[in-house]
Amino acid sequence: MAAVVGPEEDWRRPLRPGEMEEEEAGAGSGQSEEVLQLNLGDLDLTSEEFILDEVDIHIQANLEDALVQEALKTRMEAMLSNFQSDLSSISCEIQTLQEQSVAMNVRLRNRQAVRGRLSQLVDELVVPNVMISTILETPVTEQGFLEQLHELNNKINAVKEQAFRETMACTDVSDVLDKLKAKAVAKIREFILQKIYSFRKPMTNYQIPQNALLKYRFFYQFLLGHERAIAKEVRDEYMETMSKIYLSYFKSYTNRLMKVQYEEVAEKEDLMGVEDTAKKGFFSKPPLRNRNTIFTLGNRGSVIGGAELEGPIIVPHSAQKSDVRYPFESLFRSQHYALLDNSCREYLFLCDFFLVTGSPALDLFNAVMGKTLAMFLKHMDAYVSDCYDSIAIFLCIHIVLRFKTIMAKRNVPAIDKYWDTLLEMLWPRFEHILELNIQSIQNTDPQKLGFLDTRPHYITRRYAEFSSAIVSINQTFPHDRTLTLLGQLQSEVENFVLRVAAEFSSRKEQLIFLINNYDMMLGVLMERAVEESKEVEGFQQLLNARTQEFIEELLAPGFGGMIAFVKEAEALAERGQLERLRGEEARVTQLVRGFAGTWKAAVESLSQDVMRSFTNFKNGTTIIQGALTQLIQYYHRFHKVMALPPLKALPVRSELLNIHHLMVEVKKHKPNF
Repeated sequence: MAAVVGPEEDWRRPLRPGEMEEEEAGAGSGQSEEVLQLNLGDLDLTSEEFILDEVDIHIQANLEDALVQEALKTRMEAMLSNFQSDLSSISCEIQTLQEQSVAMNVRLRNRQAVRGRLSQLVDELVVPNVMISTILETPVTEQGFLEQLHELNNKINAVKEQAFRETMACTDVSDVLDKLKAKAVAKIREFILQKIYSFRKPMTNYQIPQNALLKYRFFYQFLLGHERAIAKEVRDEYMETMSKIYLSYFKSYTNRLMKVQYEEVAEKEDLMGVEDTAKKGFFSKPPLRNRNTIFTLGNRGSVIGGAELEGPIIVPHSAQKSDVRYPFESLFRSQHYALLDNSCREYLFLCDFFLVTGSPALDLFNAVMGKTLAMFLKHMDAYVSDCYDSIAIFLCIHIVLRFKTIMAKRNVPAIDKYWDTLLEMLWPRFEHILELNIQSIQNTDPQKLGFLDTRPHYITRRYAEFSSAIVSINQTFPHDRTLTLLGQLQSEVENFVLRVAAEFSSRKEQLIFLINNYDMMLGVLMERAVEESKEVEGFQQLLNARTQEFIEELLAPGFGGMIAFVKEAEALAERGQLERLRGEEARVTQLVRGFAGTWKAAVESLSQDVMRSFTNFKNGTTIIQGALTQLIQYYHRFHKVMALPPLKALPVRSELLNIHHLMVEVKKHKPNF
């Protein structure tokens, strides 16, 4: 074992310094020979017989040696221990670096925050030269002044905030800012007051140019924030000035507007039931070229149409120059549309410029427009109390209703109370005029109307025109109050027509009068009102009933005997008393032969009578057609009666006209109006 290990240990042992020198010295002299003579044996790696597997075996054998294993174990433990120690040292160093990095980041952020706060504070407190020069020297109308005023406002507010925090630097700039504020306030006050005074100049377009101040709304905001006393002075001056301007403008406009009203207007005597002769010259003389109507709507309804309702206002001097006159409702529309337009503009301006909403805004508006609205109400009260033009009043009511809707859409509640007060004034007057008309019809004595004929009466024509006017206006903006009043008027007119009809001696004339009046009123109503209206329905029923009655009266002269016999025979048949017809042979024979010989002449006479009696040809045609249809129906019933047992065997039955032949012949007698 020693022989084997010795050489290996010797081979493995490192050379000592002396040995290394000897090795180096001998290497130069006989290196080639020693290489040739050296016998490495199994350790000769250059031998062709060397086998790698054997190397593995030797290594494995050496590794299993206890000394080798002990040496390796000792050496590895030392190496691992050193390595672990090195790792622990590195970890501690990394942790230390991380802590230092975090601390540095915190210090950096703190310094940046302090720097930012200090920079902001410096920016807020420092007053630049450009601000000083602009506030002191630049006119307020220039954009630069407005921009620097914003900056000055921000700095004043910032200094107030910092002073509250007891920042010492505020004392360095407060004096400069106070002087700049005082200068800015003085310039703004002078500018706004001059603007307000400029509104006092006469207007050329009927519009007050207060909106010119809107682009300087921040001026008032600046005053309100820093000099409330000056802000109140400016606001009060605006209120007082604009109140006088509006009052003067609208008072002048209203006075000039009333000068272009129609000269002839409805008076106290111009009522529905007043006779034509009662008001001398009013109904009898030819109408003036631009005369206002009393009971007829005409084209007056256009004032509430979309085009005219919000159209340009009337310019009085232009109307006078052109000699143009207007009904009251047109003047009312122009006057109140000017009020609406200016009220909307003023209310929105007050909210925007003076920074108010809700009740404070309404208070400011009333301070500006209160006197003007009071003047309007006084003027309307004076005019309405003496007005008897019910159509004009009713149109004014609907103008107000529409103007209220317009202002609601614009979200301007400024004059809602004024509209309500106006309606409270107009509605009672309209009702009063209507009651006067109803009373005038009640008080009309038909016996004092003079000569009467069966044509439509002028009172019913007035009612028809008036009712259709009110109904057509009310349809565009329905109001139940109107329908109630019209119902009362209609009931009184129906009673009047019946009273007048009773003055005629014959029932036929009474019916002709009733039909002519009902037809006329129905025709006028249907021109302007919808067919489903209560008035149209009521008069249609009355017309149908009286027309049917008149047809019976119309057939009576020529065919009354046959009609009476048919009704008697049908009644006997219904009661089962047909035996009583056996003694009627002579009467039946006369009726059959009389009809065959005279029916054509009777129909012709009937047609001519209708043509003379009715003013409406269309209505006359309808009545004649109804009469001929009724005649054929009676003759058809006559045929049926003649077929009953007691009369069936009578020879005269063969002389009855064929019903179809009669129908063909009757069609030839249809009138052509």
